[in-house]
Amino acid sequence: MTGIGESDKSDKNDKNDKNDKSADDILSGVGPRLRRLRKEREVTLAALSRSTGISVSTLSRLESGLRKPSLELLLPVARAHQVPLDELVGAPPVRDPRVRAEPIVRHGRTYWPLTRQPGGLQAFKVVVPRSAEKPEARTHEGYEWLYVMSGRLRLVLGEHDVVLSAGEAAEFDTRVPHWFGSTGEGPVEFLSLFGPQGERMHVRARPTGGEERSG
Repeated sequence: MTGIGESDKSDKNDKNDKNDKSADDILSGVGPRLRRLRKEREVTLAALSRSTGISVSTLSRLESGLRKPSLELLLPVARAHQVPLDELVGAPPVRDPRVRAEPIVRHGRTYWPLTRQPGGLQAFKVVVPRSAEKPEARTHEGYEWLYVMSGRLRLVLGEHDVVLSAGEAAEFDTRVPHWFGSTGEGPVEFLSLFGPQGERMHVRARPTGGEERSG
């Protein structure tokens, strides 16, 4: 069984273009916002130049959108106007941090996405019902980390065939043939973190830390 993060990557990559467009929209609105703020305060470019140390020509280009805004330019302007930097940038309000993703059911397993940003590490809560699945080891690019919350999870990794109990964790390179699922004794609930090749967690549990299955 492969991590669900691998199969969802193509769906989430489409969001990158939207994020880039959002960033461009924010930057394009900085110039008009700077000009409006200066006009409202009845400050001339010459006066703003004296208080910020930024040349009149640079300030004019910044307001007209001909100069890309940067922290080096925006911080002095924000101090001169005595406003927070967010007011100049027009950053969107902080959204509700709670993730309310709908569960995904695949091959009898239920996945709850715990992350919503595309790329990087992807986290899922997974519930696997009691079943007598036959392990079918697979490989793919990436790195995976598992943590058992309740029940017992069977993990087949290369030559290892181990059982992880609640509170135990394992991490592995997914280029190694692997499979994980029910032991056949009962349901299991666990967390799965899947990331790009080269990314690892800070906590490691060696395969030998679990109960080695015989035969």
